[in-house]
Amino acid sequence: MPIHLDDQHHAPGDALKRLPLRKAAVLFIATVCLCLCALLYLQLEQSRRHDLNQAQVASSNLTRAMAQQAEDTIMKADLVLTSLVDWIQLDGSSPAFKSRLQKTFVRRVQSLDQLHGILLFDQKGQWIVSSFENLPRGPGVADREYFRFHQQNVSSVAHIGAAIRSRENGEWIIPISKRVNGRNGEFQGVLLAGIKMSYFDQFFRSFSIDEEGSMFIALTDGTLLARRPFVEAQIGTSLAKGEIFQNLLPRATSGNAMFPSLVDGIVRLHGYRQLHAYPLVVSAASSREAILAGWYDTAFRSSFIVALVMLGVGLFGWMFIRQVRVGERVEADLRRAQQALELIATHDSLTGLANRRLFERALDIEFGRGARQHTALSLIMLDIDFFKRYNDTYGHVVGDHCLAQVAHAVKGCCHRKADLAVRYGGEEFAVLLPDTDIHGAMTIAEQIRRSVMDKNISHAGSPTGFVTVSLGCYSFMPTGRDSMEVFIQRADAALYQAKHSGRNRSAVLSMEGGVEALMRSDR
Repeated sequence: MPIHLDDQHHAPGDALKRLPLRKAAVLFIATVCLCLCALLYLQLEQSRRHDLNQAQVASSNLTRAMAQQAEDTIMKADLVLTSLVDWIQLDGSSPAFKSRLQKTFVRRVQSLDQLHGILLFDQKGQWIVSSFENLPRGPGVADREYFRFHQQNVSSVAHIGAAIRSRENGEWIIPISKRVNGRNGEFQGVLLAGIKMSYFDQFFRSFSIDEEGSMFIALTDGTLLARRPFVEAQIGTSLAKGEIFQNLLPRATSGNAMFPSLVDGIVRLHGYRQLHAYPLVVSAASSREAILAGWYDTAFRSSFIVALVMLGVGLFGWMFIRQVRVGERVEADLRRAQQALELIATHDSLTGLANRRLFERALDIEFGRGARQHTALSLIMLDIDFFKRYNDTYGHVVGDHCLAQVAHAVKGCCHRKADLAVRYGGEEFAVLLPDTDIHGAMTIAEQIRRSVMDKNISHAGSPTGFVTVSLGCYSFMPTGRDSMEVFIQRADAALYQAKHSGRNRSAVLSMEGGVEALMRSDR
């Protein structure tokens, strides 16, 4: 039965497991770092969405302005062509009329910066009237897309064709043309106004976009008319398989989307809008890198600061955990020292059995337990027969070894945790047996006596030639008003009687009719 000297100091909560401080510290530090990372992620994600939303608003405003400007540019040229076509169809094409018409062409071109020139072609594609002076006769324009379009379509709506090079000076132009009919509606020719590509370049440069940004005007079939940055080889190419024409325009005539450009592969936020009055699509795009440049800077600085904080927390946590480990080692050392001191204070150093101090404490506890539970309490007192002769014969060193062997035999017979083997003093031992009646005590006593004999410890001063023990047993039912001295005296009396009766035997002391009766058990 484990008995501790500091039992009276234990608090009720000591049965609970102690908090594993090192694990708690590691968990706390990990939680703090995870929370810092989560807060950083939420802050950066919110900032990123804000920057993208701002860029979408700016992109929408830019495409709206582009669409309005492009529509105004085309509309001015369209109005000029409309008024001229009406005049031509009304007054014919007499030589005097052609002279006035040529001067009107010149004035119209001079009044509109975007116009490259105005030309009137007959039904065979040869120019009749031109805003250019000394324009040489060429092969004609019967092969041009816009001319064939008006030949085959009676619509009076202005036609915007793919960008072409002017045969007058090689400049890139966007042709806007209208059909000219005779009095009976038959095809009489085409009136063409060319809008300068350079005008759109200047128009694009009036808007502020980043170096990796782009702007373009295209026909609704995807044919590229003008683009910033200007790459001559790209003019006239088709964007029909791009994201805007393939997926976005079929769902909405305006909007925003982030995707790689079909032209150069750069990821941009594209704003797009289809014009209502003309078959044109305008788009303005800012590169993702430029949009998020400020965000990247903020993310780097914020991440660096959080990393420093986490490093500081980690270093502090490492030092704290290290101190905790040192404290735990010190505490473990103190606990081991306390256990060693307790063992020294409560156990015999030679035999390892409990000493009289622990025996008396155990008696006090078991008296109370037996009284509460109404169970018997037994005590065996024993000592080594003729031990003085043994010491005189073999010396005290061998005598100590004999005591240790006897103690080992006694302890080996205490099979329950509640049983307590004690070195009572010198060669005398005691065994306290809770919840054990006199018959159980006698059985244990005989086991001890035989166990000692089975060790065959030579003893020349003993009649048997070997070391033997004598044992006295006493058992009673505690009442709560009992005396430890009387309890020990009665077990000791049984031991005295066993020795007086010839030694190497167990004796039992019981109370029958107020008279002590002695029973012996020989080998």
